Parts: sequence; structure tokens; C-alpha cells
Amino acid sequence: MKRTLVRRSLAAGLMMAAMGTMSATGAQAAVALRTHVKKCPADSVAAGTVCLDKYEASVWRVPDATTTNATLVRKITLGRATRADLTAGGATQLGTESDDYAPCADNGQNCADDIFAVSLPSEIPSSHITWFQAQEACANAGKRLPTSAEWQVGANGTPDPGPDDGTTDCNSGSDFVSATGSRSACVSARGAYDMVGNLEEWVADWVPLSAGCSGWGGFSDDRMCLSGASEATGGPGVLIRGGSFVDGANAGPLSILGAIRTVTIFSFIGFRCAR
Repeated sequence: MKRTLVRRSLAAGLMMAAMGTMSATGAQAAVALRTHVKKCPADSVAAGTVCLDKYEASVWRVPDATTTNATLVRKITLGRATRADLTAGGATQLGTESDDYAPCADNGQNCADDIFAVSLPSEIPSSHITWFQAQEACANAGKRLPTSAEWQVGANGTPDPGPDDGTTDCNSGSDFVSATGSRSACVSARGAYDMVGNLEEWVADWVPLSAGCSGWGGFSDDRMCLSGASEATGGPGVLIRGGSFVDGANAGPLSILGAIRTVTIFSFIGFRCAR
């Protein structure tokens, strides 16, 4: 009798433990699902576990960001700011024609509460910007630069360039930047625009400065420059993604380049943020 009771107690205990494990597993799965499927602000799209900006960033200098324009900054961080809001607050757009971010320096100094990255349609996206300045513009807006892997999730499904028709195709062969979202067919499976062409985009990842472009072989005609490691002084490389308006077929959702330094400034490099 005593053995029977012991066996029954053990069986009940094992069953309760199993149910507890199943309950915990179910709870973890539910948390994972909630983490994966994010509800994002209107200026961004869900890309895996992050909200990725829908458009390439336009950078705005907001005067009196911590005082008179604190409400405007709050709108920016919530993804609700419009061009009308920005201009009403006296904000000015930067980086459309030159490197005019000073006093925000190339190394990211003097940038706090000064320049803000905003994801807006129908704007010329900002370029002529270093990695450090882009990082600061995202941070001031309550965001950050996406990792290369996060960027890739957001870019998947964007058409890989063939000829650029100059109207709806990804802007990969025009020799000039287009307004954000104006190339209507250049949209990813998750709803992000201009992930291919227009401006190449800084992402968060630093790498040894690449010395060559080995390409993807037969897998893709997108540019892939991650070969070797330069021994030249001047700092590490940073990954840039997607290709630009001058890259033709070398642009694409798999385009990746590690041969650009953190403080490099070009008219064809911009960025977008994630939160």
C-alpha cells in the first residue's frame, strides 16, 4: 500500500512538473511572438524584432530642442513629426547639398540635442554625413542605426535592379538622388522604401577596412566588398548597404561594402534608423 502511494505521488509530481514546463514553454513562445510581431509607429515598418524607418533619413536641426521645441522633439521620437511640424518649429533640413552639420562635428561631438533624423516621405534624404553624425542623429530621435542583419530583414523583397526606368524602379542609374518613396516600385516585402539604390546606407557594424571586392559569384550580381583587410592607418571600415543612384546592377538588397571609413563623406551615402 505504501509503495503504491509513493508511486502515485511520484507520478503526480512528474505530471505537475511536465505541465509546469509546458506552461513555461508556452509563455516563452508567447513572449517570443509578441517580441517578433511589433506594432511600429507610422514612420517605420516591422522588420523582425525592430521597427525600421520606412524612409531614408532627412536630418533636421531643431533649435531650442530641450526647451521651446521639446514638444516637437517628442513628436520626432514618437514618429509623428511632419514637415509642417518641423518648419513651424524653425527646424532646418541639413545635408541635401553639402556637409552643413557643424557645430555637430564629423566625430560625433557637439551633436546632442542638435540634429535629428526623421523618416518622412517626399523629402530629399540627407547625405554628406559621417557614420558618427548619423549615429547621433538617430540617437537624438530616440533611435539607433540598424545592424546589417536588421537592415537585411527590412530590405528583403526589394526588386534587384535591372534597367532603371527613371520613374518607378529603384533609383540605381540616374546620377542623382530621388525624393524618399517617389520610386513607388522600390519597396521591400515589409514596406520599406529605397532600400536599394538612391543613397547607400550606413549600418551599425564596424569591420576591418576591406581591401577588395570579391563579389557573390554566381549567387548575385550585387556588389560585395568584404575581401582582405587593409593595413593602412585611418580607422576601421563600416558596412554600407544597398548601393546608390550610380551603381546600376551592382546595387541591390545584397549589396554590401566594407571599404568605407567611419568619417568618410559622400553625396551618395545616407542612412535610416531603427528603434
